[in-house]
Amino acid sequence: MPLDTTLAIRILITVAVGFIISFAATPIVKGFAQRVGAMDVPGEARRVHDHPIPRMGGLAIFLGFLLSVLLFADITRQMQGILLGCVIIVATGAIDDIISLNAWVKLTLQILAAVVAVLHGVEINVLANPAVWSSKAYLILGNLSIPITILWIVGITNSVNLIDGLDGLAVGVSTISSLTMLVIALLVSDGSVAVVLAALAGACIGFMPYNLNPAKIFMGDTGALLLGYVLATMSILGLFKFYAVVSFAVPLLAVAVPLFDTVFAFCRRLFKGQSPMHPDRGHFHHRLIDMGLSQKQAVAVLYSISAILGLAAVVITTSGEIKALILILGFCLCAFLWAFVYGKLHHDKKEAFDEKKATPIKEKAAKCVEDDNETH
Repeated sequence: MPLDTTLAIRILITVAVGFIISFAATPIVKGFAQRVGAMDVPGEARRVHDHPIPRMGGLAIFLGFLLSVLLFADITRQMQGILLGCVIIVATGAIDDIISLNAWVKLTLQILAAVVAVLHGVEINVLANPAVWSSKAYLILGNLSIPITILWIVGITNSVNLIDGLDGLAVGVSTISSLTMLVIALLVSDGSVAVVLAALAGACIGFMPYNLNPAKIFMGDTGALLLGYVLATMSILGLFKFYAVVSFAVPLLAVAVPLFDTVFAFCRRLFKGQSPMHPDRGHFHHRLIDMGLSQKQAVAVLYSISAILGLAAVVITTSGEIKALILILGFCLCAFLWAFVYGKLHHDKKEAFDEKKATPIKEKAAKCVEDDNETH
């Protein structure tokens, strides 16, 4: 599909404006966070930093995103609902970054933000039928439309928040997801959705230099909840329009890393008899760190997986006969990458363990030789 030059320029300008505003606002937000006491203090086993770091950096992302959207996007009724929901989400995250809200209060406010979007027309009305053997290519949700939409929005909103455990992880994965959906929006000629996603990508990229390891500021719940909310609502506008069977996988692949991590976390906690809201050290990024990777290496692995799955989503959207093959190939590549990293780490740790065991013996032997020389 040939890309309209005017739209391409508009998208590039939107990305640039979002980047500039977010990049310029982050140092100001950092100072504000320090003054109001929005600091992330290490103390729990799941924390990987060793000194207090300001959070609430999501305010800078919000400013870059909001101003870019207001300047360049078409503010439809659906977009009005999404922006109103963003305000609720950002207010919730900012308060939580300062005084730590109760988990159920946060969940209630997230549901409220989702309802606001739904009342403005953001709904999943049609779903591709995952049962490939069925004669129906798609399902009309009917009365289930509203609860499924709310569940999707709240689920994705929390999923980004849950992976925000390493420097640069959540903002980088969200950037990849937004760029994936941007490309798909362009492929299906949905320029209005593409511009909004360009605003989000630009704002994320502008914040990234301050958040990459070693992070100078965290996005906090302010940013993580915002990114999840925007990705969730924009996926409804841009990705749930396809009726083809395999397209059911497209929105899942676009946000696969945070979504699957959340599903596994909830199942893991329930099997242990814990509340699904109970924080733990069992997320993908924690496991990579425990395997011996540095923060940068763990983040790079999850970036790679997110990018591979995003590419699979794009190819599925554009291809015909090889859709299923590309989908399988994407997961196989992820599995290969995981196996390679795990195998290398296991080998390196074994060598390090053997070397550690051998060191006292070598030192003892050397001491014996030295004592023997002194005796003679």
